[in-house]
Amino acid sequence: MSDRLMLLDSASLYFRAFFGVPDTVKAPDGRPVNAVRGFLDMIAKLVTTYEPTELVACWDDDWRPQWRVDLIPTYKTHRVAEPVVAGPDVEVVPDPLETQVPVIREALETLGIPIIGAAEHEADDVIGSLATQSAMPVDVVTGDRDLFQLVDDARGIRVIYTGRGMSNLDVLTDDAIIAKYNVRPNQYADFATMRGDASDGLPGVAGVGDKTAATLLAAHGDLDGILAAAERGDGMTAGVRAKITAASDYLAVAPRVVRVVRDLDLGSVDARIRATEQNAVDDLAARWGLGTAATRAAKALRART
Repeated sequence: MSDRLMLLDSASLYFRAFFGVPDTVKAPDGRPVNAVRGFLDMIAKLVTTYEPTELVACWDDDWRPQWRVDLIPTYKTHRVAEPVVAGPDVEVVPDPLETQVPVIREALETLGIPIIGAAEHEADDVIGSLATQSAMPVDVVTGDRDLFQLVDDARGIRVIYTGRGMSNLDVLTDDAIIAKYNVRPNQYADFATMRGDASDGLPGVAGVGDKTAATLLAAHGDLDGILAAAERGDGMTAGVRAKITAASDYLAVAPRVVRVVRDLDLGSVDARIRATEQNAVDDLAARWGLGTAATRAAKALRART
C-alpha cells in the first residue's frame, strides 16, 4: 500500500453535497441531512477510487481573512451575509445547510478524520501548507480552481476537481493544466490574478482574458516579468501594455490574495486512516437518519487500514 495523503476542501464538498442531494432527506428530528449524507458518500467514493492512506478534512476557520480584504476590499464581498466587528464576517449559507455543518463535523470525528483549520486563514491555505510540507504524494479534492496552483508532478501533488460533479471527476496533473490553460501550474496563480474571478470579487486586469494572460506568461515567465516588460515598453503591444499599466495598483496586491499560503505551522497532524468502531458509526447513523451513507464511508476507510 503506497502512502498518499488526501486533503478535502470541506466547504467546497459539503456545498456541492447540499445542492446535489434532495432536501427531503431528513433526520428523525426533522432536520435536513442531505448535505451530511452527500458528503459521506463523497468520502466513500473518493477513498475507494483514489486509495489514500491518510485523510484530512481542511476547514475554513476564517473564510474571508481580514488581511486579504485589506489588500482587496471587494474580496468575497458579495458572499457576506453579516459583517462582524473584530471577527470573521458571516458568510451567506442557506439555513438548511448551516444547521448541518455541526453534524458534518460530528460525522468526521466519528470516522476518525482530523479536521484542520487555522486562525485568520482559509481552508485553501491549510491545504496549501499541508500539501507543500507533505513528504508523500498528495491528492487535493476541491471544486475551487484557485488550488490548481498546487499541482506539481515532481512532488506527486494532483488536484481531483469536482467542478463537473462527482460522476465526472477530473484528475489534474501538470500536463492537464497546460492542456487546459496553456500555462504551467507554477504560473497558474499569476494567470488567475490577471484573469480575475468574479466569484471571489477579484476584478482582474480589464481587457485581459485567459488567452492574453497565457500569452504574456509564455513570453515573460511570470507576473514580475510581465510588469518589467510593461515598464520597459517591450515584448507586448501598446494596447496590452496600457492595460497592464492601468492595473498596476491591483497587480501590486492581488498576487498575495490569490496565492495560497504554504508555510502555516499546523503542528503534528496524525492523518493515518484507521478503522472506526462500528457501534459508533451505527449510533451516528441512527441519531441523524443517515441511512447507509455512514456505513459506506466507514467501510471504505476500513479497507484502507
